[in-house]
Amino acid sequence: MSIQTPDWVKHAVFYQIFPDRFARQPGDAPISGNVALEPWDAPPTLQGYKGGNLRGALSKLDYLQDLGINALYFTPIFQSASNHRYHTHDYYQVDPLLGGNDALRDLLAAAHQRGMRVVLDGVFNHASRGFFYFNDILENGPHSPWLDWFRVEQWPLSAYDGAKPANYESWVNNRALPEFNHDHPDVREYIMRIAEYWLHFGIDGWRLDVPFEVQTPGFWQEFRDRVKAINPDAYIVGEVWTDARPWLDGTQFDAVMNYLFTGPTIAFAAGDRVIREYVEGPDYAPYPALDATGYAEKIAALLALYPWEIQLAQLNLLASHDTARLLSIAGGDRASVELATLLQMTFPGAPCIYYGDEVGLPGALDPDSRRSFPAEADWDHDLLQVHKDLIALRRQYPALRTGDYRTLYTKGLVYGCERALDGSRLAIFVNAGETAATVTLTMDRPTSELVYGQAKLGAKPDAEEQTLHIELPPRAVARSPCCPTPERGDPTGHSRHRSSSLGIWRRHKRLRWPRPARASGSCGEPGSSLCGGRYARWRLAGVTSTLRCVASL
Repeated sequence: MSIQTPDWVKHAVFYQIFPDRFARQPGDAPISGNVALEPWDAPPTLQGYKGGNLRGALSKLDYLQDLGINALYFTPIFQSASNHRYHTHDYYQVDPLLGGNDALRDLLAAAHQRGMRVVLDGVFNHASRGFFYFNDILENGPHSPWLDWFRVEQWPLSAYDGAKPANYESWVNNRALPEFNHDHPDVREYIMRIAEYWLHFGIDGWRLDVPFEVQTPGFWQEFRDRVKAINPDAYIVGEVWTDARPWLDGTQFDAVMNYLFTGPTIAFAAGDRVIREYVEGPDYAPYPALDATGYAEKIAALLALYPWEIQLAQLNLLASHDTARLLSIAGGDRASVELATLLQMTFPGAPCIYYGDEVGLPGALDPDSRRSFPAEADWDHDLLQVHKDLIALRRQYPALRTGDYRTLYTKGLVYGCERALDGSRLAIFVNAGETAATVTLTMDRPTSELVYGQAKLGAKPDAEEQTLHIELPPRAVARSPCCPTPERGDPTGHSRHRSSSLGIWRRHKRLRWPRPARASGSCGEPGSSLCGGRYARWRLAGVTSTLRCVASL
């Protein structure tokens, strides 16, 4: 069969929002609004609420659009008795603390007006003790009409007293999360109708929580059929941390959260800086440290797992609400974050930024990884600019979104890869090491364009073949926003502002700035391009120039 995934996902940059912690719009609480909330800036707790809401998220859409985001993934928003809302009480009501259904309607309208898609979290493996149908069982015991919706083992049930057996099946034996009996036709139909309802409401897809726990044959196949019947472009992405081939056959999910990319990328970019206590619990193994060859092997194995159409729709993340944040995993090393983000933004699939990572929000394991989004005074503006630059680069060059991927170079801690599309090619090089390194490439034609960084390049006009030496410094961090206009009178085209970061060189012409939406590539093609580099020095046809940009070339 021909596998199809939503085309828009291939061009998306996602932003994951934990609603209680992202943004708070005053006056959007129930009744008088006088509810007990934790201070916004206080350390998060397992059970406390900060009061973030959907209209708060709506107020941040301009910020997200400026960042380059065009797709939002919200962790659960339905009525619940937990700040993370994975304990669902009512699947048809947005939690009143988040603003209710009207707030979601307003958010969807504002997001869609900006060309942003919105994906919600579907928690369909289990409900909660407060879910009406299960609560009826707690009240009425074996007389409840909903008894067969769950798997009761014996009586009495103990939903709250941990000293007694729960006597019903629950997710990971957490009695707060009774598991649905998906074999029951009414349960199955109930969940299908929930999915359909919110698609009609206007959402653009579902992220499925622990879908591998649902063992009922044909369940996810029917789910896909009914979702796609309403919106063929709806995105279905599953939370599967390991090999997801059983669900990625074209009949169930479009993609999964690509933790098989996350682990190796952190192991390479952060290396021995990884704090093991932050990563040994979650099942994605960003350790032991990888060199470039080891990273290339992991990436090759990952790309061999799934059809290319699936690869282009994968949700590529570096952190989530279920992991520690990368900045903390790497012991506060910002270079690790920048290197990993470069690899993320140039890899096949849809990048996903966990809220706050782009401004340097730290966080160990839950609940610390779910801190409130910081005030602007506490942002790492340089790291924010890095994210803006790399997202802009991805959006400018189609090859970085849908082009073929291959490894070009591996030696020590230097990794090089290429994205190619319709004859245009881009090469990306990363030096994750503590010492400088040199990459030597033989090219059949001069490289004529630099798409990411500030450089003055030169070449012999008539050369048919030349050797390019790329000198890669160690993990220094450039701090430079993207694309300022060169000052008048500067013959090189370099802005005298220290933060210039993008330039193009064309043979026989002066240095000029890039035209938008022009795909290009690297290493041996006319009009080819090289991207990356940290204060790198290039030697091209005897000319040495300095490159300053975000990640090592």
